[in-house]
Amino acid sequence: MEYVDVEGLIQPILTIIVNARESGSVDRIVGEEGSLLQKGDTILVLENPDLIHNIEEQRDDLEKQLISFREKEIEMEQKSLTLQQQTLQTNYELARLQKSFNLDKEEYKMGIKSKAQLEVAEDEYNYNVKKAKLQRESLRQDFVAIIRKDLIHNDRERERKKYERACERLDNLVIKAPVAGQLSFVKVTPGQQVSSNQGIAEIKVLDQYKIHTSLSEYYIDRITTGLPATINYQGRKYPLRITKVVPEVKDRTFDVDLVFTGEMPDNVR
Repeated sequence: MEYVDVEGLIQPILTIIVNARESGSVDRIVGEEGSLLQKGDTILVLENPDLIHNIEEQRDDLEKQLISFREKEIEMEQKSLTLQQQTLQTNYELARLQKSFNLDKEEYKMGIKSKAQLEVAEDEYNYNVKKAKLQRESLRQDFVAIIRKDLIHNDRERERKKYERACERLDNLVIKAPVAGQLSFVKVTPGQQVSSNQGIAEIKVLDQYKIHTSLSEYYIDRITTGLPATINYQGRKYPLRITKVVPEVKDRTFDVDLVFTGEMPDNVR
């Protein structure tokens, strides 16, 4: 066993770079550097007149499309109702003519009506049978219109969700803290133009800390992740564990990160 005594620098265990999700100019900066933020707290606000104008145009287009979709639905509903009424009337007439035709056949057998009168009644009856068949076919086609109505409904919901996604872009103009932590710095100034995905701020997560130190290259083959360590602080020892070893040697030293594995000093800064 060997004992290595080195000094280390306390660092946050995690540093988050906050990026802008939309382009725009900095309207105002809300978060102060060094302040503690909760998740969702506002850091700064961007403004983008072009984006607002585009979303307003999309809203107008959506309203026109919704009106068009509704007009098509009403038209299909009216057509369907008319077909059903016509079918009902045709079935009623067919039933009435069938009874009349049966009566004509009985009267023909009894000699009351002539064969010519029976043939006229039969032709009228056959005509209405064919008419009723076509009417039922039209009604069957009306079920296809119901499927079209479902497609229109899907198109309407797709356009609505498209507009909602566009509105979410407005929310992205308000840059919020993705995690709780300390706002280290803000890289932009009021009025500055910011591009999409540009890093604009940095947040340090203070829930846990790590200790960063450098060791002599002499130990590079002996130091691995998982090895235990301790820190002496204000007369007490606190356990640590090596979590990262950077094998690159600079100025005859290499970097090592350690984290607390148990109790941590209350006043670590």
